[in-house]
Amino acid sequence: MQYFLPLLVIACSVIGSLANIFISSDTWYVDLIKSPLNPPSYIFGIVWPILYALMAFVSFRSADKIWTLFIPQLILNAAWSWMFFFMHAPLLALINISILIFLNQKILVILSNESKLLFWLYLPYVLWLSFAAFLNASIVFLN
Repeated sequence: MQYFLPLLVIACSVIGSLANIFISSDTWYVDLIKSPLNPPSYIFGIVWPILYALMAFVSFRSADKIWTLFIPQLILNAAWSWMFFFMHAPLLALINISILIFLNQKILVILSNESKLLFWLYLPYVLWLSFAAFLNASIVFLN
């Protein structure tokens, strides 16, 4: 399991990214009213690879403790892009990301009991998810 989870992180990043490739000519997202706090698109391309690298490392180090929550959260993570960008279903994506945050808060609790270093390395992912949920909710309520 120790080597399997980081491989799943890579697969998750690829699967999630594919949703964005298929919408390259879609103006749906561009035309949405967004929060003034919505960062420029290139920021997501910088932040996500860093977060995936942290997730892969943490999952490698704590696979035996977190795998039962980590695998479902990866599935939800990959599905979010498809729900939001491909299906144009921001409300469904908001429900998804809410469950995703819940699962990852449980992972943080496990990590806090195992290793403070792993906790602090995983925390940026959960904080980014929370920010993403805010941006997602803003789109649901503003459109």
